[in-house]
Amino acid sequence: MDNLKITVFQGYLFWENTDKNLQNITLRLSGGIREKTDLIILPEMFSTGFTMNAAALAEPMEGKTMQWMHQTAKQHDCVVTGSIIIKENDHYYNRLIWMRTDGTYEYYDKRHLFALGKEHNTYTAGNKKIMVELNGWKICPMICYDLRFPVWLRNLADNPYDLLIVVANWPERRALHWRTLLPARAVENQAYVIGVNRVGHDGNEVYHSGDSTCIDPNGNVVYYKRDEDDVYTFSIIADEVKKARRALPFLKDADEFEINL
Repeated sequence: MDNLKITVFQGYLFWENTDKNLQNITLRLSGGIREKTDLIILPEMFSTGFTMNAAALAEPMEGKTMQWMHQTAKQHDCVVTGSIIIKENDHYYNRLIWMRTDGTYEYYDKRHLFALGKEHNTYTAGNKKIMVELNGWKICPMICYDLRFPVWLRNLADNPYDLLIVVANWPERRALHWRTLLPARAVENQAYVIGVNRVGHDGNEVYHSGDSTCIDPNGNVVYYKRDEDDVYTFSIIADEVKKARRALPFLKDADEFEINL
């Protein structure tokens, strides 16, 4: 497992305007990435904002945003991830894509749909976690509201992930919860946790303060940014995961459980 270079995009999202968002993110990444990176992380619904207007904005899996993700992965020679609105078999999904440089990908459909925002009335929930690998790291990607459900995010002693990623459109009015839960997930799972959020007001006049962050397995802050657009690259250190688990091997003492889907 080598150290991993991560680039996070914390930015304003133009409401329900896919073309403008993709153009803006392309420009921001081109100007903001000044060194080789292994992974670019974008927010939840980065091409549209967090909207329930799926009928007008959803794309097929071969659509332009997927093509853009492939082109961006090739341009920067890295993996690109973030969630978009997908229509498949007459269902809409808030789907995280893990896009590689060669055009192959994995995907995760958001399990916990945000009922307060009536997300469950528009989108279909997923029922399967994914584990992806990059440079020897085992990585578990999740979406926004999933962060509140520690059982779904629980690390397993026999096959633990090293990095948990949460892409989000998390409103400022509940930013304290975001800033509390991300370190909790890092400490309890003895893994790095990266949360990437948007900034600015959305089309419903809900303000997002960003608060994108990276937390190491001991709860220390590696990166944090609030209220500002930011494209930032930092490293996460393989030895920090190994040392934390060696010094405090409590994953093996975790309760056994199963999730009924």
